[in-house]
Amino acid sequence: MTTAPADLLTVPEVMARLKLGRSKVYDLIRTHRLASITIDRARRIPAVAVQDFIRDQMEEAA
Repeated sequence: MTTAPADLLTVPEVMARLKLGRSKVYDLIRTHRLASITIDRARRIPAVAVQDFIRDQMEEAA
């Protein structure tokens, strides 16, 4: 299975989508609430991981 580059987001892109700060995004990654991968030294977050995070948050709020 291949992933298109548009499916992998940078930390600043995730910050903009979730309207969160850099530290909070890295905290979510560190606590495994937001899945990510590292390619060399670049951290990338699959777009589906952001969608899953939002869905999980909505379920917790319900």
